[in-house]
Amino acid sequence: MMTAGLHMAMQELPLGAIKPRGWLLDQLKIQAQGLSGQLYEHWADVGPDSGWLGNSGEDWERGPYYLDGLLPLAYLLDDAKLKARAQRFVEWSLNSQTEDGNFGPQTNLDWWPRMVMLKVLIQYAQATQDPRVVPFMQKYFAYQLANLPKRPLKDWGEARGGENVLSVLWLYEQTHEAWLVDLMHLLEAQTLDWAATFKHWPFTRYVDSWDHRSHVVNVAMALKYLGQDAVLGDEAQGRALLQQAMAELDQYHGQLNGMFTGDEWLAGTEPSQGTELCAVVELLYSLENLLQTLGDAEFGDRFELIAYNALPAAIAPDWGSHQYDQQVNQVMCTYAKRNWTQNGPDANLFGLEPHFGCCTANMHQGWPKVATHLWLQSKTRGLTAISYAPCEVVAGALQVTVSGDYPFKNQCTIRVQGDGSMQRLSLRIPAWADQVVATIDGAPLALQVNDGYAQLDEAWVDNTLTLAFETSVRYLHRPQNAVGIRYGALLFALPIKAEWVLHGQHDTLKDWELWPHSRWQYGVIPQDATVQTASVATQPFDVAQPPVTVTITGKPLLDWGLANDSAAQPPLGPVATSEPAETLTLVPYGAAKLRIAELPTVE
Repeated sequence: MMTAGLHMAMQELPLGAIKPRGWLLDQLKIQAQGLSGQLYEHWADVGPDSGWLGNSGEDWERGPYYLDGLLPLAYLLDDAKLKARAQRFVEWSLNSQTEDGNFGPQTNLDWWPRMVMLKVLIQYAQATQDPRVVPFMQKYFAYQLANLPKRPLKDWGEARGGENVLSVLWLYEQTHEAWLVDLMHLLEAQTLDWAATFKHWPFTRYVDSWDHRSHVVNVAMALKYLGQDAVLGDEAQGRALLQQAMAELDQYHGQLNGMFTGDEWLAGTEPSQGTELCAVVELLYSLENLLQTLGDAEFGDRFELIAYNALPAAIAPDWGSHQYDQQVNQVMCTYAKRNWTQNGPDANLFGLEPHFGCCTANMHQGWPKVATHLWLQSKTRGLTAISYAPCEVVAGALQVTVSGDYPFKNQCTIRVQGDGSMQRLSLRIPAWADQVVATIDGAPLALQVNDGYAQLDEAWVDNTLTLAFETSVRYLHRPQNAVGIRYGALLFALPIKAEWVLHGQHDTLKDWELWPHSRWQYGVIPQDATVQTASVATQPFDVAQPPVTVTITGKPLLDWGLANDSAAQPPLGPVATSEPAETLTLVPYGAAKLRIAELPTVE
C-alpha cells in the first residue's frame, strides 16, 4: 500500500459497495426515522445555526460528529432528504477553505473537530467520487505540516491525534506523496504517548481524578493508534503491545458486553458501573480500523460482541432516545446520584441529551459503520467476510449476497456470483464456533481454518455457500463467582419489566426514566440451558419480541439489594439458599433496557 515497511492487512470497501439487507436494513431505517433524522430540526447544536454551516451556533465537535454518522446512513439508505442535509455541511466545509489551506469555523481553530470532519469528507469522496476532496485535503495537510510545529496539538487533539493520522493514511493511498509520511510522524510525535501508557498501565482500579489517558472515549480511540504504530513502525512490537492493552482493559475494567467501564473515567469491573455510548461507537470504529491495519480475527469477535450487544442496549427501540451511560446490571434508569466516576444523576436516563450532548451527536456512526465493515478487501485473503449480517457486496468481479438472520440464528447463506475467473474469498470463523458445517452448491465443504479465517479459491460463476456455526450456551466466569451467559455472538440477560415514565421534554423529543416492575434478585445454577428461536421482527432489539431466548434455572436471592441507586455488587457465590428453583427466560442483552446480565451463582 505504501512505502517499504508500511503495510495494511486489509482495506475497507468504498461507501456504497456494501448494501444492508434484512434486519440490518430495518435497523438503519428505524435510525433514520428516529434521532438521526430528527436532530437537525429539533436540536440546535447540529441544526441550521451550526457553526459548521457558517452560522453562530455550536462550532466545535458536534456538527462533525453528527455528519460522521448521518452521511454514511444517508448513502446506505439512498435517502435523498438525508443526502441533501449532509451535502449542506459538506459544501460549506469544502468552500470554507482559506488561502493558507485551513478550513472550518474561524471562530474555533481547534485541530480536533477538523479531524472528525476529514473522516466525513473521506466517506463522501468514496460515495460520490467528488474530485474536490483530494486537492482539498492536500492543501489542508500542507497547512498542518507548516503550522503544527508552532501550533501543536493540545487537549483533545493531543489525546486523539491518531484520528488525524487516519485521514493522512487515506490520502497517501490516493497520491503516494512522501511528505505525507513526514506529516504522519509529526502528528504521532505530538499525540499522547499511548504506547507508553499501555506498556506501563497505571489505571488498575476505579479512577477518581481527571486525566486524558483514563477518559473512556480517549482510551477506546487510542487502541487503533497502536495498530497505526504497527503499520508505521515495528509490526511485531505494535501487535504485542495491543494484546497487552486489551488484556489490561479486560482485567481491570472489562465487562461482559465487550466494553470496558467509563462513566466518564475508567471505573473498574463492577457491573453497575457505566459505559459511555461514545465509547461504544468509538471502540467499534477502532476495531474496524484494527481489522484493516492488522487483520487479526479476534478483532472481529469483539466487533460482533459490541455491535450486537452494547450498541443497541443504550438506544431505545424506536431510536427516539438514548443513554449516556449503560450498565451491564441495570435495574432502574432514574434521576439519582450513582457511583459514577464523574457523570451526573441523569447519565443513565433515556433521552435527547442525558448528562452531555457528545453522545447525542456521535451515536449515529455506530450501525452505518458496522454495515460498511461487514466485508473487507485483502491482497492476500481476497474479499473477506468479517460478520454475517444480511447484506449485498460488490467488489470487482464478485457480487456476494448474504441471507439469513445472523447473529440471532447461527447460520447464513452466501450467494457468490462472478465472471468465472479464479477469485479468493475468505470467511472469518467466530472463535465461539465449536464446529462449522458448510456446503457449496449443496455438497459438503471442508473448511481449513488458519488464524481464524477459511480461504476458498474458486472460479465463481453463480455458487451458493451455506454456513452453520455450531455452539452451545456458555457460562462466562466473572468476579465474585458470578457468571454471564453467551450463545454465539449474543450476550443474554434476565429482563426486568420496565415502566417508561416521562421525565422531561425538549420540543418533540422526550426524556424517560425506567422503573422496575419485576423481581431481579436471582442467582443461577450454571447447568444445562435451552435455546429457542422465533421470527426476527423489524426491531429485533425489542424485549417484547426477542428473536432468540435462553432458558436456565435460578433461585431468588432475598438479601441482594441496591447500593447508590444501582444493583449492589453480586453476592459472593455460590450462595446458599433454601428458596425454590425457578425457570428463568433470558433475552438478548441489547433488547433488555432493564436487566441483570452478570448473575450470582447459587448452590
